Parts: sequence; C-alpha cells; structure tokens
Amino acid sequence: MNKTKRFCAIALAAMMAVTAFSGCGGTDTTSSGSASTTPADGTVSVEGGDNEDPLYGEGANGTISLKVWGPDAAQDLLKEQCAAFIEDMKPYGDIEIEVIPQGEADAANLVTTDASAAADVFGFACDQLDKLVSSGNLLKVATAEKETITAENSESSVKAATYGDDLYAYPETGDNSYVLFYDKRVVSDEDAQTLEATLAACKEQNKQFVMDAGNGFYACLFAFTGGLEVNGLDADGVQQFNDYDEAKVVKSLMAFQDLLGQYSDIFVNGETTKVVDGFLSGSVGAGIDGSWNFASAKDALGDDVGFAELPTIDIDGEATPIVNMFGYKLIGVNSSTQYPSTSVALAMYLTSEECQIQRAEQLNWGPSNKVAAEQDVVTSDAALSAVIAQSEHSVAQVGVSDKFWDPMKVLGNRVVEFDDPFTEESAKEILDQTIANIKG
Repeated sequence: MNKTKRFCAIALAAMMAVTAFSGCGGTDTTSSGSASTTPADGTVSVEGGDNEDPLYGEGANGTISLKVWGPDAAQDLLKEQCAAFIEDMKPYGDIEIEVIPQGEADAANLVTTDASAAADVFGFACDQLDKLVSSGNLLKVATAEKETITAENSESSVKAATYGDDLYAYPETGDNSYVLFYDKRVVSDEDAQTLEATLAACKEQNKQFVMDAGNGFYACLFAFTGGLEVNGLDADGVQQFNDYDEAKVVKSLMAFQDLLGQYSDIFVNGETTKVVDGFLSGSVGAGIDGSWNFASAKDALGDDVGFAELPTIDIDGEATPIVNMFGYKLIGVNSSTQYPSTSVALAMYLTSEECQIQRAEQLNWGPSNKVAAEQDVVTSDAALSAVIAQSEHSVAQVGVSDKFWDPMKVLGNRVVEFDDPFTEESAKEILDQTIANIKG
C-alpha cells in the first residue's frame, strides 16, 4: 500500500471511529485545485484536486483548518511533515495547517485553560496525560488505531499513552530523558562509566560538572537511585510510591551529597543550558543534560563530544547505577477540535514510522516506533544509544502528580547544600517531608 492510500485508509477509519464516539459526521464534498504553499507565518496549506471526498466530510463547507503545536527545535521539520500529509490528502479536500511553536512542558496547562483556543493536534510530555484525560481534553483513540499503535510502538511508550484501559495519545518518541554529556578531551569513555572518575577528570583539568539539582525532573535521581519509585495515582489523585527501603534511599542521598561535596569547587547547580554553553566556552568538562540537546552538543564539540548512560555511584562500597526519570513525548488530539477525523489522521501520520525516522535523522530524537528504532540512524548514534541504555535504569514518567516536582526540587537543592552535611536522621527527615509534601 503506498503512502497516500495508507493514510487515506487511516483517515477513513478515524472518521468512522470519531463518528461512533461523538456523533460527528459529515457529507461528501468535491474540491478542486492543486496549489501547495508554505507561507512564512508557518501555515501550511494545500488545495485539493478534483475528487469526490469519502473521507473529509468535515470539509464540506470549505477548507479544513488545523492548528498544530510543536517545540521550537522541531518547527522546520514539523512544517515539512504537515505539508507532506496534506499533499497526500489533496485529492480529498482543501486543508491548511498552522504550525505554532509551543513546548511540550506547557501544553497541558494551556489546553486545560482554554481548549477552544488550543491546537487541534499537539505534542506533550507523558506525565501530563492524567491531567488532560481527567479534564476531558483528549480525544480517546479508537480501537482500530489503538491496535495499530500497540503493534508498531514499544510497550513502554504505549503504556505511557494509556489511562486505565484506554489509549488517549499517540507515541512520538522514546527518549525523553537525560544522560551524561562529556568532552572527550577532558573525560575519557572509561572515566564516564563512574561518577567518581568523571568528577575527578573534570577536577584535574579545572573544568566544571553541571547538573540542575534544583529541578525535580533531574533531582529525583538522588532518591530513585536508592530504590524510590513513583507508582501511579490513587482514586483521589494522590501520588503513590513503591514499597521502598527507606534506609537505602537515605544512603543514596548521603552518598550523592558526600561525593558531589568533595568536588564543590567544580560542581555547578544550574540549568542544563549551561552544559552546552560551557562546552562552547571551554569551561565545562561534563554534565547531565537531556536528549533534546544532543544536536546542540554535537555542534558545540564535534567529534570530541561524548554521550553515555548515567554513570554509577559508589553506595556502601557497591557501584550502583544511577536511576533517573524516563519520559515519552506524545501527540494528542484536542477533544474540542472541529475536525476530529482529520486531526486523528494527522496524529497518526506524525507518529508514523516514516516521521519518526525523519526526527531521528534531523533532530536526533529517539523513536518509539519499533521498526524506526532498529534503523542505522539510531543504532549507530552514540547519543541515542546512550539514552536507550539508560532506559534500562529508569523510572517511567507515568502517573506522576503535579505535586511531585516542587518537593523533589527542594530535596535536590538540599542534597547540594554541602555546608550542611546530612546525618542519617536529617536525610531521613528531608525524605519523609518530601514524600509527605508530594502526597499533599
């Protein structure tokens, strides 16, 4: 089946499914023309050819106009992909898509604040799924699309897009996490295997080590390495945790504070932007940064850039893998869209194998699609290989309360207060207080 026929079939299934769920229907229409444009304002549009429209009855009264949100780094490619989608669909109607810069981190807040003003199709981080579903702002994925998505994507990414027994979003990436970035002229590949050696190598050449310990997304690794895990939300939306060993978590907090404190003169508690900025200025030897900055780090250091899964840390004489938060980027369809069938078809296209490979090639984003993840562009890339390896030592960013982040931020900042070293009692106290504050 060629690409056009494949996505026409998807669109037809989507329209039928949406009709069944919401009673939305449409009549056949005819369109004419063949012009395709990509205006400077970001709107991508195409006039359909002469063809009876069995799919896009939504466009019976004129052009189908959609808004799509995506992050700044992906704007050019997203515009190209939207243009390709409507080029495939031009025999069936007039479509235009306005591509608007909007980061995934703020998408849920904006959609839930004013769904009518939000994008029809938008990217978001998987920890926002609960909020979007509970507020009624996501269109549930129909059975036919659910079967396709489940078959084509990794089990963990599908889980990240699932609420209860239902699928509510379309997996876009399997790499929304962070690893060790390093300058190979400062830190060797062997050094990068342990946090102790990494810090020592930076110290030897008077280079900084950067970590955003005051950000809950990164700071959670201090506790997660000791065995703490999030375990979804209860019926009242209260964060649940695993049956963790408090003594081990306390030892982890103390180990991080002790080791980082030994290198307090080169340790920088700052935003991850300081990693690549420091590579450019020559002040940074290594740091913890996210997969979204792979490309900029490569630009900064060229062949001298190194990537590795997070190093081990010695806890009670044992080299312990650092455990982090691992998330997924998802694409959702706004339940308030005037064009649910077209929006669903577009979401399916943007998360397809073809589009995920393009993002891996041009943006260095790791695919959730199983076939895309096996391509050379992924397996031969040190950065993507590092993030895939890190996924084996991670806690999925699924079922995370909005109340999780600020208390974990406080914990992280406390760990790097080197002038006030932990005792077992004080470390236990801050851990207990963090859990209590998260649960509210």
